[in-house]
Amino acid sequence: MSKRIHVVAGIIYHEHKQQVLIALRPQHLHQGGLWEFPGGKVEAGEKVFTALYRELKEELTIEVLDAKPYATICHDYPDKSVLLDFWEVSRFAGDAKGCEGQKLAWVPFEELGNYEFPEANKPIIDMLLEEVVQ
Repeated sequence: MSKRIHVVAGIIYHEHKQQVLIALRPQHLHQGGLWEFPGGKVEAGEKVFTALYRELKEELTIEVLDAKPYATICHDYPDKSVLLDFWEVSRFAGDAKGCEGQKLAWVPFEELGNYEFPEANKPIIDMLLEEVVQ
């Protein structure tokens, strides 16, 4: 197995934590055609928050104003290993747009189970759905 790829992803809240932003992965990418929390690779030597800020600005044209760590998950796919750093983004400036042609959706938390996500994201979906129930 090759080295683990470090990825940061934003759980971006809208409407007082009533909805979360998800993006559809392009077909040509690993896990293409599945929904994900927006983000991208953490560069060597880069702080995770800096990567989150950079990736969301590049991908969505939003500027992160307030974010905190949510959970970290390691997952091994047959062809690659990932370390996913999930961050809650509670405040941002700008209107989210799919700058790389990806489809975006603001989804109520209780509807997240209706979307197909990569296997590595499933523990996060479960955690978010559990919070809604409480």
